[in-house]
Amino acid sequence: MSDEPQPKQPTPGWARKDDPKSPEPTPTAEPAGPAGAASAAGPAEDGAATSAAPTGEPPEATALSAEGTGGTGGTEGTEGAQGAAGAEGAEGAKGGKSKRPPRTGLRRLVPTWRFTLGAVVIVALLVVGGFFLGYSLVKIPAANALALKQANVYLYADGTVLARDGEVNREKVDLAGISEEAQHAVLAAEDREFYTESAIDPKAMIRAGWNTATGKGKQSGSTITQQYVKNYYLAQEQTVTRKVKEFFISIKLDQEKSKNEILEGYLNTSYFGRNSYGIQAAAQAYYGADAEKLTAAQGAYLASLLNAPSEYDVVAHPENKAAAQARWNYVLDGMVAKGWLSAADRAGAEFPMPKESTLSTGMSGQRGYVVRIAKDYLIQHDIVSEEDLDRGGYRITTTLRKDKQDAFVAAVDDKLMSKLSKEREVDGYVRAGGASVDPKTGEVVAMYNGVDYVKQYTPNATRRDFQVGSTFKPFVFTSAVVNRSTTQDGRVIGADTVYDGTNTRPVQGWDGDPYAPENEDQTSYGDITVREATDKSVNAVYAQMAVDVGPADVKKTAVDLGLPAATPEMPEGPAIALGTATASALDMAEAYATLANHGRHGTYTLLKKVVRGDKEVALPERRERQAVSREAADTTTSVLRSVVQNGTATAAQSAGRPAAGKTGTAEEDNAAWFAGYTPELATVVAVMGQDPVTAKHKSLYGAMGLPRVNGGGAPAEIWGQYTREALKGEPVREFDLRLQTGADAGRAPADAASGTPDAGVPSADDSATTSQRPETGGSRSPDTQEPTAPGDNPTGDTGTTGGTGDTGGTTTGTGTGEETTEPGTGGGGGTGDTGTSGDETSGGDTDGGADGNTTFGQLPGAARQD
Repeated sequence: MSDEPQPKQPTPGWARKDDPKSPEPTPTAEPAGPAGAASAAGPAEDGAATSAAPTGEPPEATALSAEGTGGTGGTEGTEGAQGAAGAEGAEGAKGGKSKRPPRTGLRRLVPTWRFTLGAVVIVALLVVGGFFLGYSLVKIPAANALALKQANVYLYADGTVLARDGEVNREKVDLAGISEEAQHAVLAAEDREFYTESAIDPKAMIRAGWNTATGKGKQSGSTITQQYVKNYYLAQEQTVTRKVKEFFISIKLDQEKSKNEILEGYLNTSYFGRNSYGIQAAAQAYYGADAEKLTAAQGAYLASLLNAPSEYDVVAHPENKAAAQARWNYVLDGMVAKGWLSAADRAGAEFPMPKESTLSTGMSGQRGYVVRIAKDYLIQHDIVSEEDLDRGGYRITTTLRKDKQDAFVAAVDDKLMSKLSKEREVDGYVRAGGASVDPKTGEVVAMYNGVDYVKQYTPNATRRDFQVGSTFKPFVFTSAVVNRSTTQDGRVIGADTVYDGTNTRPVQGWDGDPYAPENEDQTSYGDITVREATDKSVNAVYAQMAVDVGPADVKKTAVDLGLPAATPEMPEGPAIALGTATASALDMAEAYATLANHGRHGTYTLLKKVVRGDKEVALPERRERQAVSREAADTTTSVLRSVVQNGTATAAQSAGRPAAGKTGTAEEDNAAWFAGYTPELATVVAVMGQDPVTAKHKSLYGAMGLPRVNGGGAPAEIWGQYTREALKGEPVREFDLRLQTGADAGRAPADAASGTPDAGVPSADDSATTSQRPETGGSRSPDTQEPTAPGDNPTGDTGTTGGTGDTGGTTTGTGTGEETTEPGTGGGGGTGDTGTSGDETSGGDTDGGADGNTTFGQLPGAARQD
């Protein structure tokens, strides 16, 4: 190399080219034009040269080659003069691609298309992944508690609704139990494309959101499927979490259930106002009809309520009627548009005004009592558990007949309640109860339990805390006939058997404490037949008869006839005859129905059918048996017919039919009873006294402005009116009786010393048969008998007990099995069928009546009679 200074080279590469020791650089061409000048201004990038001229090639050739190829080795372009070298992507003779100008100003905020595309892809992946993740994680939950709650519906025997109970007024029905018109109306109102669309409708959701935001009204935008999911599976709160769950559950549900199943569920869970959940409850609340009977117009109105249940109730809010009608028209027009309603029917449709709301009185009147009694019946008979009843959903058809139920209420109102005054304190104590049973079927056809369940919640037809009084006496007589019992002197007891009816006469043959009951008004009757003693309800006679039969046998017969074995206060002593037992009116009606049915007994029933959903609940099989002989029952009926014809219950003749019955009054006048029957119906009515605050039993002296209340008064009057109305239109039937035979030794014996009959006893001239057996137990002689003139004293039985001694005999007359008219001691003759011994009766109650007419005027605290 020359030692002379070298000229400055444009690039280091050139210097290396002249240096024999340095590697041969890649020659660069002079760029043509401004680009080349710019390129020459700066050094090339280190290592940028990728192509060199062949060894020994003249510089001109190298430059020409570079100019011609334009740096073909470049791939990405270089800056300045190195662009010709084309290290990475230089193009053509221009020396490579230039760098993009930097983004400035607002352009910096606009994403590039590459960024946008990447973001869209990422979001799409997230959405799809999130959807599948949510679909897999969200499960269809169990139904919420509210959606499962239903009311129990109680029906009359004819299927009309009697009452509903439960926290939620809902009655689930199948889709087939909803009229097609009502189904289409709901679809027209809420989701017209339900059967063709998917579970969710994004367009509807967007439209609803827009309408809400722009003030066109709040809309859910949810399909029927989504609304059903909200009603049945979720809660009603407006939260994002709930909406997300609703979204996924709806999609899943649409895959797992048919459209009909979803629509059925929706119609059973939607709220229609008036505390009505589900279309069946709504149909009853607004139109008093079942959902299957709804017309297109009615269905359209109910469908309108879904949008605004409270506001569109035109009864509660008449000011909103125009808005409600507009919505109603919208629904009907939608039905026409979908082909569900013809244009002609649409044109003829009139707005169906709903009925007045009765929700506030759902348990008032007799309804609440019936619901309570029916529930007790279901639970006590192990038909349905209390827990299951609380869940609801039962449709319970009772045996109650609406016409008879209404007749019972009307009779109590007319003969009792209308006569009460707020100015008399004692009138505030008056309560009434009663039950009516079909003797052939044992079905309870009517009950009266109180004036109003929401005011007096104790059901008076089934309570067991008031003495039944002399209504128990017929059981004593029935038992005597069943057991062919005899008096203390050995005479068979029958309807014409003569007993001593002296007041406070001690019973004989009783080993317990001395017992000498009082007759009403302290009246003594002397010798008196069983028939007449029943007419006048003479306590002395029936206390002795209970001992003659045997108190245990009396109790057994009462239970056989229908009283519960656990009935309180049924002592095995002479007091049982006077009605100390505290059976209910329903218990007594069952027992009297057995007498009306010729001694055949079948446990009463209050239910005809119980259904939950599509499953019928099995009811106990009703079994009937011959509880007592027909002769015993029919002979008792014959004696009780005399009570209505000639005794203390003549008020019952207002029924206008052949009737048999017995009055009764509890001790201290706390309750008055009448139990009676026709061949078709056995009914018991009780009027009771109870303090409304303390619930303590109260005397009814002075009630209704009367000196006292007895069974021949309001109870018999109620019975007569009710029976007349309950059987109106039915043919009048006579009793078909088979009477007792063989009681031919029932007459009082003749005096052994004188050969003359006892005073007051028919002689042989009267075709009387006398017994030759000696009297036992101290029977009374004619010269010691207290005279009683016919009609001098009121008749009946006392409600007091007491007396001493086991002495005292009974005298009875013979019974021939045919009705005969015979003179009776103590005033007046009585017609006599052959007698039968009665079942248990309880003491302590008294009813008044002289020769069958109710009498008043006894001072409070005095002994009472029926």
